[in-house]
Amino acid sequence: MSTQTDTKKTREGGLSDTVRVVIHALILAMLVRVFLFQPFNIPSGSMIPTLLVGDYLFVSKYSYGYSRYSFPFSPDLFEGRIMSDEPERGDVAVFKLPRDNKTDYIKRVIGLPGDEIQMIEGVLHINGKAIPKKRVDDFLVEDSFGNMRRVTRYEETLPNGIKYHVLDLVPRGPSDTTEVYKVPEGHYFMMGDNRDNSTDSRVANAVGFVPLENFIGRAEIIFFSAGGEGRFWEVWKWFDNIRLRRFFQLVE
Repeated sequence: MSTQTDTKKTREGGLSDTVRVVIHALILAMLVRVFLFQPFNIPSGSMIPTLLVGDYLFVSKYSYGYSRYSFPFSPDLFEGRIMSDEPERGDVAVFKLPRDNKTDYIKRVIGLPGDEIQMIEGVLHINGKAIPKKRVDDFLVEDSFGNMRRVTRYEETLPNGIKYHVLDLVPRGPSDTTEVYKVPEGHYFMMGDNRDNSTDSRVANAVGFVPLENFIGRAEIIFFSAGGEGRFWEVWKWFDNIRLRRFFQLVE
């Protein structure tokens, strides 16, 4: 009888230890997500060629400090940011859309507080100076019919030396020439790298200037990528859709 009792106690003890380990792991994962890294997936093509639809990436939440929007459900615990560090020009950042303070957007930081931003015939101007723009190899995109299409690609170099690629889908498109945008203090001007297919700070009633408080974090690294209908959890679709070459690419 004692042997059976001991066996039962051992089994119960093993189950208790397993539950405790799982709970600790969940708590740790929650703390990492809330304070350090949060996963995001890319649902649209506004950041092509830097980010593709179906990319999954980690965003470092500590990069700019913390605001109410850094936490799930955006609790109204405090105003502004704590442990704050300002975004740098050229960062690819996730933020809450100022229009509703709920929707997550990802764009590139182009204008800092006090800057004047303007597009003139497809050339970005910052504080009255044209940003160097050099044509590089074309980018291949697949249309809705499965046909491959070549799109003109350029390399831009910001005043701080940051280089990245942008696409020009439509020469002389509606957003290629704009008014001058004066960035208010405490705000940032955000643009997508897919310039003709991005709703960003150029559209005042949709995005406009982004307050520092709305920043969630900086995009750091792609940890998974799948095209077509593949998703991170749909393992059975990986063979046809997975993009291994994008795994662990830094976001620049």
